[in-house]
Amino acid sequence: MRVGELARRTGTTVRALRYYESAGLVVPRRLGNGYREYDPIAVRLVTQIRELMSLGLSVEETRPFVESIADGSDDTDVCAAALATYRNTVTVLQERIGRLTAQRDALDARLDAAASQVVTGAPATGADPRDLVGNPLPSLGFYATDGRPVDLGALGSGRSVIFVYPLTGRPGVDLPNGLLEIHGARGSTEQATWLRDHHAEILTAGAARVYGLSAQSTGYQRELVHRLRLPYPLIPDPRLTLAAALRLPTFAAGDMTLYERLTLIVTDDVVEHVFHPIPDPASHALDLMRWLTKRRRTTR
Repeated sequence: MRVGELARRTGTTVRALRYYESAGLVVPRRLGNGYREYDPIAVRLVTQIRELMSLGLSVEETRPFVESIADGSDDTDVCAAALATYRNTVTVLQERIGRLTAQRDALDARLDAAASQVVTGAPATGADPRDLVGNPLPSLGFYATDGRPVDLGALGSGRSVIFVYPLTGRPGVDLPNGLLEIHGARGSTEQATWLRDHHAEILTAGAARVYGLSAQSTGYQRELVHRLRLPYPLIPDPRLTLAAALRLPTFAAGDMTLYERLTLIVTDDVVEHVFHPIPDPASHALDLMRWLTKRRRTTR
C-alpha cells in the first residue's frame, strides 16, 4: 500500500510515517518509479507504535515491540526488553507525578496564603437575595475545581443549582474564631455531603448542573472535592466578586469575610428561585429536590 493509504488506515500523518521510516521502525520497499510501497504488516507496526506512545513511551522505546512483530512473534509483552521498557516508563511517570504533585501543593499553599490576605474586613451590607428572582446573573468568569471556566452569566440551558456556603474545614485545621457562635454558619461539609449523596436524584428532579461556591481558595476547595469525592465542581471566589456584584449577604468570622448560606436556582441564565435563609444545611438537599420536583410538574 502507498503511504497515504497507510496514514489513513492507521489514523496518523504522512510526516509521522516518514519519521518512523527514518528511525528504521517501519521501512517500505522502494519501487522502480521511486514510490514507497508498504507491506500489510505495516498497519500493525504503526498501530503498535501509536498505542505505546499514548502510554508514555518514546518512539525509540517502541523498538523491541515493533521488532517482535516484524519477526513474527506475538509474545511482545513477555520478552525481557519489553518488560524493562515497561518498568522504566512506569518509573519515569511516577517521578513526573511526584514533581507535579509537589508543584500543585506548593501552588495551593500560595493560593491559601493569598486568599487569607484578601478575604478580610467587616461584613458587607447585603440586600435580600430573594430580590434577585427574575434577574439575570452578571457575566463573571471563574475557574472551577475541575479546571473548566465557568461564566455565571452563561451557565447554559436548563436549571443550574449554585449553593453558596461560608467555608469548609480541613481535618486537623481549626475553624476561624467566631464561626461557631454564628447560627447556621457551620454545616457546610455536611451540606456538601448530602448534595453529593443526592446528586443523581437532584439531576433527575430537574437540575441540569450543580455548583458550589465559597470565598475559599482553589486549594481548599480542591482538597474538599478529592476528600469527599464530590461529583460536582466547586467555584472559588476569594475576592467575594459575586457578593460585590449582587450585594449578597456576608458575615465576619475572625479575620475573614464569608458568604451567608444560600442557594440560587438559575434557569436559562435567569434567577428563578433563591433559598435563603437555610437554617438546616444537612436537610437542604431534600428541600431542594422537593422544590425541583414540584416545579417540574407545574411546568409540564
